[in-house]
Amino acid sequence: MKSMAARLDESMPVGNEGAGVVIKTGSSDAAKALMGKTVAMIGGGMYAQYRTLKVNECLPLTTGATAAEGASCFVNPLTALGMTETMRREGHKALVHTAAASNLGQMLNKICIKDGIPLVNIVRSKEQAYILHKIGAKYVVDSTAPTFMDDLTNALVETGATIAFDAIGGGKLAGQILTCMENAANKTAKVYSRYGSSVHKQVYIYGSLDPRPVELNRAFGMAWGVGGWLLFPFLMKIGAADGAKLRARVVAELKTTFASHYTKVVSLQEALQLDNIAVYGKRATGEKFLINPNKA
Repeated sequence: MKSMAARLDESMPVGNEGAGVVIKTGSSDAAKALMGKTVAMIGGGMYAQYRTLKVNECLPLTTGATAAEGASCFVNPLTALGMTETMRREGHKALVHTAAASNLGQMLNKICIKDGIPLVNIVRSKEQAYILHKIGAKYVVDSTAPTFMDDLTNALVETGATIAFDAIGGGKLAGQILTCMENAANKTAKVYSRYGSSVHKQVYIYGSLDPRPVELNRAFGMAWGVGGWLLFPFLMKIGAADGAKLRARVVAELKTTFASHYTKVVSLQEALQLDNIAVYGKRATGEKFLINPNKA
């Protein structure tokens, strides 16, 4: 409660993204062109039946696309694309992803398979590994297995991955990834260095599934970095033109690469029921809920 003190008694509409049909527009030609179209939207306050937004906050969907299909086509798809784009821009050739069987993780696998990018997936159960193998993932390692560190190192040797995106956040995993990256680099090192390999190893934390502090056991030399990564600062960094290219790809592949799957559709009222909160509050793999504010 101490960390949430500033929120008490404040009216704070929530919901990052959504989708729906445009029923009224302003007078500009760009606005009028959206009349009657199904659009995905971003801008906050999406847990509502109606929203007023700027034209550039709306993403027109292709003919036949539904609001349900467009409801999750901003944050997860653009985050997955942002990861591969960050990888390229920072000079890496392969990447690592944690909590990899998530909806976002499955999208990332489809992108990497299509684009020929080696991807190492870290999961927490055999069931999650099966989900990824089923969609064609090649490198999947289980962090609960006793051979995890060896399995991860071997996958890193094969792929050459030196950048990771971590949804877990707390605990030892970020440090373990860096250690395995160092071990993989040393397997091909030509000379010994007391400072470790000269290969830069990077972990970006973008989630907080584990709220504990990040633990780093300094066993990975001196060429490394741990930082935070978020979609919106990344989009601001790359600029409007490159951001538009990413959004265009999302629309073009909405029913394939970037398709979302939902466990249950709930109304705003049902989202407050304890039995539903008990399910989606776990943030478990395969338990993604869709909120439909117009549901009776």
